[in-house]
Amino acid sequence: MGVLLLEEHRRGGSGRGIDVAIDLSEARDQELIRRVRRGDEDAFRRLFRRYAPSALSLASRVVQQPFLAEEIVQEAFLAVWRKPDGYDPRRGSVRAWLMGTVHHRAVDAVRLEESQRRRAEDTRGAVVAAADVADRVVGELGLSEEREAVRVALQVLPTEQRQVIELMYFTGLSQSKIAARLNLPLGTVKSRTLLAMRRLRAELVGISR
Repeated sequence: MGVLLLEEHRRGGSGRGIDVAIDLSEARDQELIRRVRRGDEDAFRRLFRRYAPSALSLASRVVQQPFLAEEIVQEAFLAVWRKPDGYDPRRGSVRAWLMGTVHHRAVDAVRLEESQRRRAEDTRGAVVAAADVADRVVGELGLSEEREAVRVALQVLPTEQRQVIELMYFTGLSQSKIAARLNLPLGTVKSRTLLAMRRLRAELVGISR
C-alpha cells in the first residue's frame, strides 16, 4: 500500500492515492466478512478490534450510558457473527453497514428506555398500592407463616424479577443502584419491580386463603 501511495504522490495524484487506500481498506473488510461467513473466529476478532472503538463512541453519543453502549456494541457484533450474510456490498461499505447496525440498535434502546420510563411513571401509584396490599396480607399471617409465604411467593417469580426484589428489599438498594449493579436501564428495573409486585400480591393473597 505504501508503494502505491508513493507512486501516486510522484504522479501528483494525491487524491487518487487516498482513493486507492480506501479501496484497499474496503477490500480487506470484505475479505474479513467473507471469512466470517465461513466461521473464521480470527477474522471476526479482527473485524471487532478494527471497528469496536468507533462503534462504542457512536453508541455512547446516542444512549449517553456507557454500560448500555457497551451492551449495544456487543449485541451488534454478535449479530454480525451469527448472520454475516446481512451485509450487502451493493448498499455500501462494511464500515457503513456496521455503524448503521450499531446506530439502529442504539436508537431502539433510547426509544425503549423512554417508553419504559413513561410506563413506569404511569404505574408508580400501582406499584405502591401492590406493595401495600402485600404488606397487609403478610401482616395478617403468623411469623412462621409469613416467612414461608414470602419464601414460596418469591420462588414463583422469574429469576430476573426475583433478583430485583431481593436486592431492593433484602439489601436495601434503590432502583437506580440496582440498575447500576446489574448494568440495566432504570426503566427495565422499574418494570421488573412492577411485574414482580403484582405476582407477589397474587401469590400472597392465594396463600392466605
